[in-house]
Amino acid sequence: MNHSEFRSEQLKNSEDTEKKFLNRPRGKRPRGRPRKFNNLVMNHSTFRAQRLKNCEHTEQKLCKRPRGRPRKFNNLQVHPRDIKPGISTDTLERKERLWCHQCLRNDRNGVVICLKCRKKRYCYDCLAKWYPGKTKQDIESSCPYCHGNCNCRICLKEDIVVMVGDEETDTNIKLEKLRYLLCKTLPLLKHIQQEQRSELDAESTIRGVQLIEENLTRSILEDDDRVYCDKCNTSIVNFHRSCPNPDCSYDLCLTCCWELRKGCQLGGSEAESSVKQFCEGNGKSTISDCQSPENVNENKPQTLLVNEFTNDIASEFPHWKAEADGRIPCPPKARGGCGTQLLELRRTFEADWVEKLILSSEDLTIHYQPSDVDFSQGCSACHSISSACNGVNASEVRHAADRMNCHDNFIYCPDSVHLGNNDIEHFQLHWRRGEPVVVRNVLEKATGLSWEPMVMWRAFMGAKKVLKEEAAKVKAIDCLDWCEVEINIFQFFKGYIEGRRYPNEWPEMLKLKDWPPSNLFEECLPRHGAEYMAMLPFSDYTHPKSGVLNLATRLPTALKPDLGPKTYIAYGTMEELGRGDSVTKLHCDISDAVNVLTHATEVKIPPEQGKIIDRLQKEYEAEDEIIEGTSCNDKRFEHSNVTEDMNFVLGTDPSQQKTSGNLISRKESMEFGSDSNRSARSDYKSDLVYGGAVWDIFRRQDVPKLIEYLLKHQTEFRHISNLPVKSVIHPIHDQTLYLDEKHKRKLKEEFGVEPWTFEQHLGEAVFIPAGCPHQVRNRQSCIKVALDFVSPENVQECIRLTEEFRLLPENHRSREDKLEVKKMALYAASDAISEAEILKSRIS
Repeated sequence: MNHSEFRSEQLKNSEDTEKKFLNRPRGKRPRGRPRKFNNLVMNHSTFRAQRLKNCEHTEQKLCKRPRGRPRKFNNLQVHPRDIKPGISTDTLERKERLWCHQCLRNDRNGVVICLKCRKKRYCYDCLAKWYPGKTKQDIESSCPYCHGNCNCRICLKEDIVVMVGDEETDTNIKLEKLRYLLCKTLPLLKHIQQEQRSELDAESTIRGVQLIEENLTRSILEDDDRVYCDKCNTSIVNFHRSCPNPDCSYDLCLTCCWELRKGCQLGGSEAESSVKQFCEGNGKSTISDCQSPENVNENKPQTLLVNEFTNDIASEFPHWKAEADGRIPCPPKARGGCGTQLLELRRTFEADWVEKLILSSEDLTIHYQPSDVDFSQGCSACHSISSACNGVNASEVRHAADRMNCHDNFIYCPDSVHLGNNDIEHFQLHWRRGEPVVVRNVLEKATGLSWEPMVMWRAFMGAKKVLKEEAAKVKAIDCLDWCEVEINIFQFFKGYIEGRRYPNEWPEMLKLKDWPPSNLFEECLPRHGAEYMAMLPFSDYTHPKSGVLNLATRLPTALKPDLGPKTYIAYGTMEELGRGDSVTKLHCDISDAVNVLTHATEVKIPPEQGKIIDRLQKEYEAEDEIIEGTSCNDKRFEHSNVTEDMNFVLGTDPSQQKTSGNLISRKESMEFGSDSNRSARSDYKSDLVYGGAVWDIFRRQDVPKLIEYLLKHQTEFRHISNLPVKSVIHPIHDQTLYLDEKHKRKLKEEFGVEPWTFEQHLGEAVFIPAGCPHQVRNRQSCIKVALDFVSPENVQECIRLTEEFRLLPENHRSREDKLEVKKMALYAASDAISEAEILKSRIS
């Protein structure tokens, strides 16, 4: 077809198309999206009139709110050039309504436009509801979106990266930190190597030939495999004995191998001996390396608690023991083995890996000498501050105890805003002593994202897809009987602000612990997770991903334990109630921890309810005296009578009983128990400023006396249904006891033990060293966020607690070795060596 024929055919098709359009049926609208007819010519005046008509029609549509998310009409927005600097946006007369970024609505009366970005707008209602601390002028100068703390639904789901502190630019400083880590972990590496050599020598004696590590079979494991001892549930690091039977695969750790050759079963006085030989690198023995196994646990009553349990286990399985030449058979089927094979010595890592780590660590730290700390003397810097009394820096210490002839009655309490590069050394002086540290004003270091209850509720509701479960309901703990209750999340936060009460007007204390339930904090609450990381002080220790001195960051991703962050949301009352107080019972964490109070609010108790509480407290005191007297005279009192009395006093229905777990309800001594103090319920706190929570942290060296006191007075503590505690496995690790003011006074009078007691205010971060028993009582409704970490200074304490936990019964809540400290130390040393060698090459 030539050009002329093609042109004529095109014109013919255009005419046919135009005829079809003109002759189309008028009564019925064609389906589908209409076509664009480019051949229909419209002059400029007709086009202008049609456009104005469409604009008027669009303005009429705006009177009715459309369903779903509104569209963005760019032709109706105020152009930035129309907003002149210095003129308030409240005075701008606009015919059209503008969208609010917070609620995505355009029918509000009054909108404030940000003069910084000139894009985001917030209506007056949203400012009053979601940003009560902001004025209109603040929003005009810079809106929450510009500040990075907008809490609308869309912004709360954004996954952003918040810069944490200053980037480390000095290579020498980072190299010194890595050497410090290696210096602290080197004794543990040598201890692991000594255990392996001892077992390798035993295997050489059994086979009758000298063996090296290469002669041992290497276990084939996946990257995310965790190997635990089938006897004590302790994590297996490298060397272990395993059953060659493919249908069995029973694994045994080196400590259990040593115990079997000594003829003792799980536990016993020899159970902790393997770790007793490990001492700190400065030559000071934190765990004695000179004591014999029989004297290791001398004067430690906590081991006596477990011996009663372990002796029963030994009597159940008397036939499983090592042979005379040191060989260990697979246990019988009753203990999880096959009973037919001999356990073989195997390794997990490559041959001589631990020895190579030790040689490299010694080479890097040969000229490094950490500063010595005199534990018999107090901190010179804090002593000068506390002596000044009225100095400018007097707030950097806090009086927390009144022990006689002690230098640690004050705790270090710096301001986060004024922390400098040298403050980490001051922090390390106290941290190496095992003392808690309180850092003030950590919220000032973040963007200012709200931690208000309703903002948290909005964030919780946005986590439905991540949790893959019903996010509208949560399982909270009732602090009166320590049972789990299912409650609507909105009702829970409403009670957080307004309070809840039982039918008899007694305050109902609920707490939501360890939320989210798995390692999903950053996925469920991405904005709050980034905000929390930004506010944490001493990020070298606390940051879970980039902390140079945090051993947990060195583990492979597949092996990292769930160390948080976790939220703790609990109700609270200003005074001790005596029953059902919002408390965290006495316990001891296996790792270091930092706890930040991000929100606190006081729930006012009406005068009428206060009078009822006073009357009920008197009835409870009388009932406690009767029960205590009955328990002293006759241990076998009836449970049913006490339960009926409890139901009568509380006004609850006996037929509606909740299922209780391993939790406890107990009697406490009232701080304000006298009639005069009760009558002054609304006046006693007028002159004092209380924090959100009260902390009691005990020193490590006081733990034996603390345990002795708890065992002596265990019947004075109350269990479920207010019954005395009948049995104790471990008074601290059971997490069933709380020392009120009366018990703390008796503890000091009888044993001279006093904890650090202080109040945690809003925006304060409390650092708790591993191995320090502690308890908390909430004075106000509180939202706290906690994070666990492992510092080089306390790694030996983590090992000691791991060995202590392995002595607990099989079904105990603290039995499992979730931290895997030894494996963590190996990976940390390996990673630190590689990074230090790179830095050394850069310097040279």
